[in-house]
Parts: sequence; structure tokens; C-alpha cells
Amino acid sequence: MKKHLAWLCLLLFLVLEGCKSSKKPRTTPRDFGPMGMKREMRAVWIATVDNIDWPSRKNLPPAEQREEFIRLIETHKRMGINAVFVQVRAAADAFYARGEEPWSEWLTGKQGKAPEPFYDPLDFMIEECHRRGIEFHAWLNLNRTAHRASKSISNDNIGRKRPEWVFDYDGYKLFNFGLPEVRDYITSVTTNIVHEYDVDGIHFDDYFYPYTVTGQTLKDEEAYQQYGSRFRNKNDWRRDNVDKLIKQISDAITAEKPYVKFGVSPFGVWRNRKDDPSGSATEAGQTSYDNLYADTKKWMKAGWIDYLVPQVYFSTKFDKVPFKILTSWWLPYTYGRHLYIGQGPYRIGTEDKDRTWANPSELPNQMRFIRLNPEILGSVFFSSKSLIGNKLGHADSLRTNFYKDPAFPPTMPWKDHTAPLTPKNLQVKDTRDGVELRWAASEAARDGSLAHYYAVYRYSDSEAPRLLAGCYEGQTRALDKSAKRGRRYTYAVTALDRLHNESEPVLATVYARLARK
Repeated sequence: MKKHLAWLCLLLFLVLEGCKSSKKPRTTPRDFGPMGMKREMRAVWIATVDNIDWPSRKNLPPAEQREEFIRLIETHKRMGINAVFVQVRAAADAFYARGEEPWSEWLTGKQGKAPEPFYDPLDFMIEECHRRGIEFHAWLNLNRTAHRASKSISNDNIGRKRPEWVFDYDGYKLFNFGLPEVRDYITSVTTNIVHEYDVDGIHFDDYFYPYTVTGQTLKDEEAYQQYGSRFRNKNDWRRDNVDKLIKQISDAITAEKPYVKFGVSPFGVWRNRKDDPSGSATEAGQTSYDNLYADTKKWMKAGWIDYLVPQVYFSTKFDKVPFKILTSWWLPYTYGRHLYIGQGPYRIGTEDKDRTWANPSELPNQMRFIRLNPEILGSVFFSSKSLIGNKLGHADSLRTNFYKDPAFPPTMPWKDHTAPLTPKNLQVKDTRDGVELRWAASEAARDGSLAHYYAVYRYSDSEAPRLLAGCYEGQTRALDKSAKRGRRYTYAVTALDRLHNESEPVLATVYARLARK
């Protein structure tokens, strides 16, 4: 972390929520922290392939790229978003400097060309997100070396350097996962990012083997003959290839940085019930298990991934794959890991055949259903541009209702369950500008970890505890400008670690005279 940012503290002054209905969603102990702070993943995908979300066009000057990204995350922060999944590898390319793959054409206009003037986008994005208390998950596309939208392919692209690793399918050039050296290569690329950058998570989307296209053939027969002799059929072999890749990457991430999260966002339908009695009551044309050869349910049960984000980009009234039916199917399959739901605001207000998306209440209805199920610990929205576009006011419903009060991401006790030590020596002082708070940093916990950030709460006889500030980058002071004259307040400061375990609070009380000029 940059030392010159040590005094940054983002004040999130909030208005207390009005009286709520007596019918409240069920909760579990994982939903709230020691001070009653809600825990929920609130994330958005930021797609870079073909300049979907960022940057807005190829070869945008670096200064404008940075300005765009800051505007983007500040907008999301105001909505209540606490994590971003940013695509840093779209087609065996890179939105970062410290790696072997060529620079992305969607960053500089030509694959292999570095930014001019030079900067490292990944370092920059991580720093700006962490300044604002936003988790940064590096999103990598696993399967392609060239996209159909690719206009520029460098001689340094691995698909050109190792053409025997790649086959053509539906206009794409795709990795052959059946080759051990391919799996080793992808693992190396992923682990390098974990080693070189301060990411909070590694994230893969739904592209493993490609979606089936009529008339197209996966050209992996030679690899199957070489490596698939012990399998009953080629489909089982392909699933095993992806299993091996996920397990290999999971182990490598844990060995490099145990606190880094690992998650996958598969196509939402694992299997249809007509093909498997344990499948969902859906009629999807393709499934993750049968077409993409991704047995995502198995990965959760085996503990290879920390979170799963099934892409449930369907409406509540879609007859073949209804949102509630599919979402409910996932509830028994969390196996103690995190389940978030991938939602599709990109479909809202479009000329979609499913007219349910023309209803302004569709996304709010989905959010209400999610909140009724404690097994679901958050949402991820595709994608940034659609969320910011706010068609039919869907983003307003998040900002003013569902995400009105802030939330920290939920903890992952299987990775770390030791809370930081409580901050010390909290001092509160009545000043003309507000109530000033200072405290001493927490000492190392018994596992050696230090506080990653601090939370400042306030309560009184007339108000329940509420978050006033999240203090990042080593900040140990805050200023409460919303305190009212003539009231007695109790302030609480807690320490949180990298995985959001929260300490017990240190408390101090002050009578706010606020002798302002």
C-alpha cells in the first residue's frame, strides 16, 4: 500500500433506515458482524473484451483510461458495491505488465503494444479499489487464445508460439485442456498474477470447453487417444481435464497466498432434471455439465473453490429456466462455501423476447427473493455498463433500498477465522468541525496477521449502531461531521483483517457541544 494514502478515510454518513415490516428475511450468524454490520457480497463484473465496459475504446490515452476507471468505481461505490471482478485476461493477453502474455489489443489497440506513456493498469486498478474499500478480483478467461472480435494477434501470443496446444472452434482459437502442458501453462499464468499483484481473488467465468455449436467439432481426438484410455467416454475425460485444472489452480493459489479467494461463475444450469434426477426442473438447451464439461457442483463439494456465482440471467417468468426455480436449486449445494447469484441487468429494458425484462420490478423482485434465502450471501451483476446505465431505475433500487446501508463482504472461516486484536486507546474529541476520533493500531493477532482496515460505528440512546466510516490504507483517525449539537454519542472502532474477520470494539463516549464559529 502506498504510504502517501495513509490518511485516506472514506466517510459513508448514512440516514437511519425507516421502520421495517415485521416480516423480516431469515438470517444466519454469518450475515452480521459484532456490531450488527451486515455481511453481503455486492459485486459487479467489469468486462474488457471488445471494450464492453472499460476502457471505452481501444488505444484510449492512459490518462483517460485511469480517469474512466476512477469514475466507474466511484459510481459503483455510491451504489453500495463492495467488490469488482475485472477482466484482466480475455484472450491469452494481459491488462498488466508483470507477466509473459502480450498486452491486450483492447487496451492499446494492438496486441503486444505497451501503454504509452507506460503504466501498469492492474497495479493502478487494485490501488484505486483498495483506497475505497472495494475488493479486487482478477477475472481471467481460461479457454481462448483468440476471440472472434480479435483484430490483432501478436507473434508472442501463446496460440502462435504453441499452435499444437490450440484448436479452432466457431471462429475462436481455444486451448486443448486435454494436454497436461496446457493445464500447467494456465496454472502458471494464474499463479503469476497472485504472486505479483495484491489481488483479493481470482475469478473464472463460464468458458471452459465451448458452448456447443451445431456443425462444429472439438478437435481433441489425438489428445483423447493419448490420455483418455481409462475413461468410459470422451465426455468423462473432458470433465476430468477441467477438474484437474481447477484443482491444480486451487492448490497453487493456496500455496502462494492462502488469503486469496478463488471463485467460478458457471452457466447457471448444472444439469436438467430430464438428464439427471438430481438436476434442476429446467429445460435449458445447454448445461454446464453436459456441454461445457464443468462439474461445478463437484468443485464446491470438494472445497476446490471458495465461492460459486451461477449465472442466473433469466427472468422470474421465463418458462424454460425460471429465476426462482434455478436459484432455489443451488441452495443445498453450498457445502459451507459461498454462493452468490449472478444477475443480468444487461437484459433490462432491451428488446428481449422475454417481456418480463420490461417490468421495472423484475430486478427488485429477484433481490427480494435472494434476501429470503440465507444460503445466498450476495449478488454479482453483469455488467458494469448495464448497471450504471440504470434502465428502468434498477440501479436506483439498489442505491436507495437494497444497498442503502453498507455491507462488508462475508467472512470465509475455512481460510481464516482468527479476528484481529481490538484497536487501542480510542480518543474522541469535540471540535468545531465535528467529533474527532483517533486510535492506536491493533497489534498482531495470534496468527500474526495485522488489521487490514478499521470500521467506525456510532450509537446513542436514540439511534442503533451504524457504520460511519471504513478507514483504509493504515488510517487511524476519522472525523464525524454528522454529529448533532447537544447529544451524547458512543463511538466504537473495530479492526478487520484481509478476509473481513472483525475484532471486538474499543469504545469511547463524548458529549457533542460542537463549539463551531
